[in-house]
Amino acid sequence: MRKIAIALSITAVIFLAELIGGFLSNSLALLSDAGHMLTDTMALALALGAMYFAARPANSKKTFGFYRLEILSALFNGSFLVMVSLYIFYEAYQRFMRPEEVASVLMLIVAGIGLVANIVGAIILAKGSKENLNVRGAFLHVVSDAISSCGVIIGGIIIYFTGWLMIDPILGVMIGLLILRGAIGLVSEATNILLEATPKGIKLEEVVAEIKKVPGVKGLHDVHIWTITSGMNTIAAHLLIDDAKVDQTAEILHQVRHVLEEKYQIKHFTFQTECESCPEGIICKIEPGKPGEHPGHKH
Repeated sequence: MRKIAIALSITAVIFLAELIGGFLSNSLALLSDAGHMLTDTMALALALGAMYFAARPANSKKTFGFYRLEILSALFNGSFLVMVSLYIFYEAYQRFMRPEEVASVLMLIVAGIGLVANIVGAIILAKGSKENLNVRGAFLHVVSDAISSCGVIIGGIIIYFTGWLMIDPILGVMIGLLILRGAIGLVSEATNILLEATPKGIKLEEVVAEIKKVPGVKGLHDVHIWTITSGMNTIAAHLLIDDAKVDQTAEILHQVRHVLEEKYQIKHFTFQTECESCPEGIICKIEPGKPGEHPGHKH
């Protein structure tokens, strides 16, 4: 949370600087970057709020706690960025039709300040972006801002030395495309989590095959693997135990869990154990048989 709070402070200040600089210099590229910084500020504020609520404990009405607020926040951020990029495309079209003068020196100064601030923000968020979807969303915002700031600087240099005003809307479109690409990826992943799709990087068939390799497991069905929030994958399944090893069910489950943790980082489990001799789908008691007989099952 501390890292996101620092990044939020940086982006809020740079947004104001680029907004004022964009109007004073009449640069669409700089205004587009300011618009992106505004979405970053909102995104980081939402991420911070979502992480705060996600840390709250579960209760009887919300048994998984508030983890999904992080995903809802990421979905909102991505959707909002899509709309911002479409607006940038519209403004760029207007500039293509009617090119406008741009104060290139002011454009360069403000874009340079924005670049430095974005690099600092990206460094702060880099590590956490690999572990948390919301932090990754914030990281993507900041990195794309740094890249767009580089574009604005290049545009300012071109305008200063050549007077070619078309570079300004061209950069606006490029920044819009950059925003759109990251936004679509963020929306897609957040949507998959909300739809409880199989987590990215995990193949259901492979997980099933690995579980079947555990001695004593004859099969499994009704397998579901999904993500609660970033880094929290869970599995639920019906596990068919070999009749001859029903008395080893606890050890078999321990081995299955070990495989899932080691190979797939799945640490939340819900298994219903079954055996072929138990038609009701629940492992029953094992009664010792008479000498020479196979143990029987009591229902």
